[in-house]
Amino acid sequence: MKPINTPEHFDYIVIGGGSGGYAAARTAREVLERVAIVDGSEQLGGLCILRGCMPSKTLIYSAEVLHLAQQGNLFGLNVPEATPDMQALHRRKIEVIKEFSNYREQQLTGERFTLFRAKAKFIDERTIELDNGTRLTADHFMIATGSVVSVPPVPGLTEAPYWTSDDVLELDFKPEQVIVLGGGIVASELTQFLRRIGSEVTQIQRSEHILKEESPEASSVVEQQFRKEGIALHTGTTLKSVDYDGSMFTATFLQDEKEVTVKAAHLLNALGRRPATDGLGLAAAGIHTLPSGHIDCNAMQQTSNPIIYASGDVAGPHEIVHVAIMQGETAARHATSRQAEPVDYGSLCRVVFTDPQVAAVGAIEKQLKERGIEFLSANYPFDDHGKSILMEAKSGYVKVFADREGVVLGAECVGKDAGELIHSMAVAVQLKANVSDLLKVHWYHPTLSEIWSYPLEDIHEDV
Repeated sequence: MKPINTPEHFDYIVIGGGSGGYAAARTAREVLERVAIVDGSEQLGGLCILRGCMPSKTLIYSAEVLHLAQQGNLFGLNVPEATPDMQALHRRKIEVIKEFSNYREQQLTGERFTLFRAKAKFIDERTIELDNGTRLTADHFMIATGSVVSVPPVPGLTEAPYWTSDDVLELDFKPEQVIVLGGGIVASELTQFLRRIGSEVTQIQRSEHILKEESPEASSVVEQQFRKEGIALHTGTTLKSVDYDGSMFTATFLQDEKEVTVKAAHLLNALGRRPATDGLGLAAAGIHTLPSGHIDCNAMQQTSNPIIYASGDVAGPHEIVHVAIMQGETAARHATSRQAEPVDYGSLCRVVFTDPQVAAVGAIEKQLKERGIEFLSANYPFDDHGKSILMEAKSGYVKVFADREGVVLGAECVGKDAGELIHSMAVAVQLKANVSDLLKVHWYHPTLSEIWSYPLEDIHEDV
């Protein structure tokens, strides 16, 4: 019998049961017997399934269908009225994510793992204590606790009953007016969703462009569409204060050296997220963090404590689900002394689900110039492309970047279904394909995908 207060020992312990944590646990379990998962959230499943990718994209797609129905006259259709049924929209979202969350819960609660429904903190370099007092040790640990909403030091914001993305994804009514603070991916996706369900939306962004991580050219295409749809978009601002009087929010900011005040019944704080490390006891475990708050990891996701690894939002550098999964798998393979490859961020694929969508892969113009790499580039607009014209999807462009020999280094796509189209170039970047090889592909006509053949032809001629 185990003596009282003696910690239970496992081969591998994962803290956090989201995408990165589950990937690590699953990979470790391939060769280890005693694998435990510690997850103290109210519901199992992780951010992506419960409050991120799946619910947001479900609602965004419904809003896109609504938008198309309302534009029926463009397609020669008479659609008398198209309005959202917010309660039905909410029910559909719940049903869609239920299948995914149920599957994840079944995996976490199955016989392969020991599941502890509790929060954990490190009390030394190889021991965690759960919030019920239980102590556990392991040969290796994985931290995959994700991220939480960040609250910048804006006067009045902390005291105001603002919404987060979680609240917007749970809406079962149409808010009449919403102020959105922020211009990143989450802020921009939800801004357009709210506008398309009929809300009056004001978006306030500090930088000169929303989606500042994308090229200014790409951001400008989205900004033009936002304004066309009636979103009051303010960029290049300095947010001074937020006030709530019990019924209305007031946001005050500087723009072009003038003070501007806007009011709305609701306010969405979408000013970013930060790593969820509060209460983990990282110092006790000897784990270093970066100025950004992310856990400092090497290429194998190993922290400054060699038996502890981290993956996903808590580690960075990219808060993307497939990256978290790849990091978790790399870490678990390395911890179990198997061949492991670092995640290749040079071929990173990224998508923004606004309409038009924004997608990119590999190195695009800004990165290539920063690295001093000579490159060739060519682009082609959607408004001169057969399939996009007949779809009334004429906003945006595709752009390809290649070295002097024609090897594809990166690509950018802004337009209809850019998130689907980018994968043609993602394969090209990963396989270091030459434009001459890609021109041998049967680019079927008329499809959206064939648009890639035009910049490829231009680069081929330059080579």
